[in-house]
Amino acid sequence: MDDNELYPIGDVARRTGLSVSAIRYYSDAGVIDPTHVTEAGHRLYDVRAIARLELVRTLRDLGTGLEGVRRLLDGETTLHDLVTAHLRLVERQERDLRARRAVLRTLVKQGGTAAQAALMHKLVSMSDEERERLVDDFWDDVSDGLDVNPDFVGRLREIRPHLPEDPSAAQLEAWIELADLVQDEEFRGEVRSYLQDTFSTSPGRLMAATPVQDFIYGTGMTIMGDIMAAYRSGLPADAPRSQELAVRLVDATAALDGRQASASFRREMAAKFDEIDEFLREEDDDDPGSRFDLTHGRYLSLVSVINGTQSGADEEIVPFAWIAAALRASTP
Repeated sequence: MDDNELYPIGDVARRTGLSVSAIRYYSDAGVIDPTHVTEAGHRLYDVRAIARLELVRTLRDLGTGLEGVRRLLDGETTLHDLVTAHLRLVERQERDLRARRAVLRTLVKQGGTAAQAALMHKLVSMSDEERERLVDDFWDDVSDGLDVNPDFVGRLREIRPHLPEDPSAAQLEAWIELADLVQDEEFRGEVRSYLQDTFSTSPGRLMAATPVQDFIYGTGMTIMGDIMAAYRSGLPADAPRSQELAVRLVDATAALDGRQASASFRREMAAKFDEIDEFLREEDDDDPGSRFDLTHGRYLSLVSVINGTQSGADEEIVPFAWIAAALRASTP
């Protein structure tokens, strides 16, 4: 292509992929002026004008606004600044579309009404501060009048959703469900009832005690990790390694109360572990999993999806009966 040659608008349209009417529009809008206009009114373009038209087409195909293109061609901005600003716009639009998709998919699943559609749109549009207040209000209500160790309840309310800046559709759908649940009076009451029944009486009350919780989430994490590894490996409860781990656990537990890990204390702890195991098995027989899964467990499951962490429902149950058996084997 000759740098000095002028090309009629038809040739320019074929070279750039733009229509003749589009080229005329850009010319009339003052974006790309023709290089020369003949006495008969025919518009002619040189290679530099054609190159600019090709750039205009590329930017417009990417969704860049006409004003932004004009500012670039007039030297009022750089290509880098223009596309950076446009990228931010596209990303924001993408997040908005993802949120809309989550609302629409939830409405399709639930067969929702126009009022529900408006509510769901409001939920996905909440600020971080609004989401925090919503969860705080839920836990304030659930813990009101709850006869459970406040320190333990405090740990529970620390497990809360943190919707990422760029959430997936699944995270948005989980947030819509959770936000709807935590505002539901019936759900709040069911969570409160579950926590009350589970952690206000033995053995749940013991598990929720502050020293036990501090141990579980402190030095006990290493010991429990070793116990879980041994149990998963299929090591028998009466194996020397199993006994060693169970004794370590009891020694650390005794230290919580300033007690000696004597043979009688080990037998006492073995009985408590059996009691906890029996309590859990009784709940299984009564389908407690259903109650848990529909109350606090549902809350935890949705939070884990929103936060992108492992679901609490997938976590392994502590083998209390195995620990009790190892303790008995270690204590004549």
